[in-house]
Amino acid sequence: MAGESRGEQRTGLLNGFAAYGMWGLVPLFWPLLKPAGAVEILAHRMVWSLAVVGVVLLVMRRWAWAGELLRQPRKLALITVAAAVITVNWGVYIWAVNSEHVVEASLGYFINPLVTIAMGVLLLKERLRPVQWTAVGVGLAAVLVLTIGSGRPPWISLCLAFSFATYGLVKKKVNLGGLESLAAETAIQFLPALAYLLWLGSRGDATFAAQGPGHAALLAATGVVTAIPLICFGAAAIRVPLSTLGLLQYMAPVFQFLLGIFYFHEAMPVERWAGFALVWLALSLLTFDALRAARRGARALRESARATGSAPAADAVSTDTGAVVTPAGPVAPATAVAGVAALAAGTVEPAGPAGSAGSRSTS
Repeated sequence: MAGESRGEQRTGLLNGFAAYGMWGLVPLFWPLLKPAGAVEILAHRMVWSLAVVGVVLLVMRRWAWAGELLRQPRKLALITVAAAVITVNWGVYIWAVNSEHVVEASLGYFINPLVTIAMGVLLLKERLRPVQWTAVGVGLAAVLVLTIGSGRPPWISLCLAFSFATYGLVKKKVNLGGLESLAAETAIQFLPALAYLLWLGSRGDATFAAQGPGHAALLAATGVVTAIPLICFGAAAIRVPLSTLGLLQYMAPVFQFLLGIFYFHEAMPVERWAGFALVWLALSLLTFDALRAARRGARALRESARATGSAPAADAVSTDTGAVVTPAGPVAPATAVAGVAALAAGTVEPAGPAGSAGSRSTS
């Protein structure tokens, strides 16, 4: 039994590394789709993602959720909002990578946890501990340093972080599985995306048929690039502790950051290093605080279990803010095991690019 459990955890870890590794290396893929523009790539991603996820759901015979969703107008409305927000996230990310802003894009997924916490305070009236407030303050200081240093706000990073945090917030209320959620969102995106591609073709500006079969195959592969990491993430989320996923989520922006410097050779002036250092300090504070809170929570659970004679839950504990504690920080329940897309991401989903098993669809 123990050997089977260890085997399951090993499978989960491999899937987790695969998911976040693919999300981290995805900047290598988008430039291959040139000369297609960012909007054309985005439209193909929407169309082909629905095709791939539809096939997967057909094979798995997981369609019951669709009828239930259609009978819930409020959930449909939330899914529509989620589809709109993730469209912005995907589009900005693709444009950023193909315009040589990979480092700034990676920053968006580094600061995403800070934005998620700030939105929890502002919109959900959540309470933060002093260290969490300090982390948010350090994050704001990082944005100021980057703004002053470059002469403009890091709008790519902020757009990616806020769009993915908003996506997580909406998905928290939808509560759909990762594949089901992606299917619903891309179903909403499908008709506008297809209409755009047909319009582009009617003008003679589409690259799908004009650049040869290799280019067409790469554009069709955007569906696979979107769906496969999400499937791996789902396999990891049910096999490894939430705390492990919380640590793994930083693989994606770290890989993207390293690619931006060493592969795309993007500039890293002193002020940019200073801004990133402040962001990493803020994330370190969150990690320290989350570990401390997790230890206290686990101790309280053990004491409660001894008093009641029941078995404690070991993987995660709730904070007083209604978030879930992971070593990477307190994460809203819908984004804790997604992205953060995520995630993604992006996704974390999650987280990225970017973030929850029920919400991660990263960049």
